[in-house]
Amino acid sequence: MLSILCGISTALCWGMADFIGGANSRKVGPYGMTIGTIGCGLVLLLLSAPVLQVSPLPLSGWLICLLAGAFDAVGILLLYLSMTQGRLSLAAPVSALTAAALPVLFGMFTQGIPGLQIVAGLTLALAAVWLVSQEHDDGSNAPIGLADLWLPLLSGSCLGTFLVLMHAGSGSALLWPMVAVRSGGVTALLLFMLTPFRSRLMPTAPLPWKIIAINALLDVGGNGAYILAGQFGRMDVAAVLSALYPGATVFMAWLLLKESISRIQLIGIVTALGAIGLLAQ
Repeated sequence: MLSILCGISTALCWGMADFIGGANSRKVGPYGMTIGTIGCGLVLLLLSAPVLQVSPLPLSGWLICLLAGAFDAVGILLLYLSMTQGRLSLAAPVSALTAAALPVLFGMFTQGIPGLQIVAGLTLALAAVWLVSQEHDDGSNAPIGLADLWLPLLSGSCLGTFLVLMHAGSGSALLWPMVAVRSGGVTALLLFMLTPFRSRLMPTAPLPWKIIAINALLDVGGNGAYILAGQFGRMDVAAVLSALYPGATVFMAWLLLKESISRIQLIGIVTALGAIGLLAQ
């Protein structure tokens, strides 16, 4: 049960962080918002380390979590890029579903196939991820081609790999895996400044540091809850529940921006509740 609660907490934290990050990325650009959030999260974690009694992390764990952080940062950037270059109604669900499916497949290979009830819950949860991620119809009736799919698939693959690596590298520790993840993310984003695309990565406006600090706190909270969810239960269950974060984003948009919730998103929310009920048994 603790694993379920932590997985849901992860989805709520990441969903709210995506809402804040997505809204402010329109002003300062996705790169500025991403590196600001990850960098601020790293500072918050390092400041809290001296006052916390934390479990050590072996060198292998540091290396795995550093790599996980790089995949996380690249996945977020690719998701924002896919949303600006392709269909919003396609980018979010394909990325979220891919990110959830990879840990499920990995978990079945490493931890064995779970019982029928857990399999049913995972299936419902994956369906809910797709449904709650759907945007309102953008009026485009053009057929979906490979060009519309490759960026969301690549983004989801990076984020799914992040979920697998973060679970594998964290072990029984909590704080230092998150420090390593953010260090890897900051490093990867700084390396992007050496690419020919660096002119497109510069912030387009001054960074809103108060908002970034709140976003970083939510992101840190989500990562910590995900690590705990994997330590208390199966990684695939934790990952799928965590991937329900678009539902929290949709709810925040409804609450704060008065955006309507479509019928398919409402079905997705109900489906997610059913999946949680099965997984919590």
